[in-house]
Amino acid sequence: MSWLSEVIGTEKAIIAMCHFDPLPADPYYQSSTMDQVIENARKDLLALQNGGVDAVMFSNEFSLPYLTNVETVTVAAMARIIGELKHDIRIPYGVNVLWDPEKSLDLAVATDAKFVREIFTGVYASDFGMWNTNVGKTIRHQHSIGAGNVKLLFNIVPEAAKYLADRDIESIAKSTVFNNRPDALCVSGLTAGAMTDTQIIKRVKDTVPNTVVFANTGVRYENVEQQLAVADGAVVGTTFKKDGVFENHVDENRVKQFMDKVRAIRKQ
Repeated sequence: MSWLSEVIGTEKAIIAMCHFDPLPADPYYQSSTMDQVIENARKDLLALQNGGVDAVMFSNEFSLPYLTNVETVTVAAMARIIGELKHDIRIPYGVNVLWDPEKSLDLAVATDAKFVREIFTGVYASDFGMWNTNVGKTIRHQHSIGAGNVKLLFNIVPEAAKYLADRDIESIAKSTVFNNRPDALCVSGLTAGAMTDTQIIKRVKDTVPNTVVFANTGVRYENVEQQLAVADGAVVGTTFKKDGVFENHVDENRVKQFMDKVRAIRKQ
């Protein structure tokens, strides 16, 4: 049994994404107001919870294009949203400030989040330029702010990016676990909503059998049984949206249908 049962309450856990609308200082914030952003987030949160997901992860998914050194206003806005939703949250939750691991941890401490997902390791060529990390500094920051109990989900196949070095996924998984002791590894497709290759998940899990491995993108009703046959759980966002479209808000009926299937899979 992994830490998933203790923190989230089940194995084969489904962590649902609650994507915030564009926030102040984001290019597409435009005529929005924080009150409207909060209300949209509340509707999505309630739809996800009513649909039966195991946990939720709050993310500034629409802060496009992303920064790797996120501005303070973004973290402040996210903290306000989560604070205003606090009395509505009934399930375990985490946070993800794209793509800034230290600020993700800052937000986790401020909001009592149980886990964060980020790009903690590696050097990449990405859509937004050269992408470097400093995991040693990040982990020291984690402990300096009292976030030692926050679970770290390492995304080892970043979306819209590629390792600069020619390394196979087994080498990445093995060295990441040996050097950094992550609580979980997340394996992704090219973009949000793009299916994660089941064979890649299997290669990772076979390499680090004692580490939790998540399918991080593209898990849908049609493939969830196949994905959970290999992965220890999944992070799910796009498929819960109306018509399965990334830009839309959450459709509670789609969530219920998906989670009914997941519960049936768990009983097998």
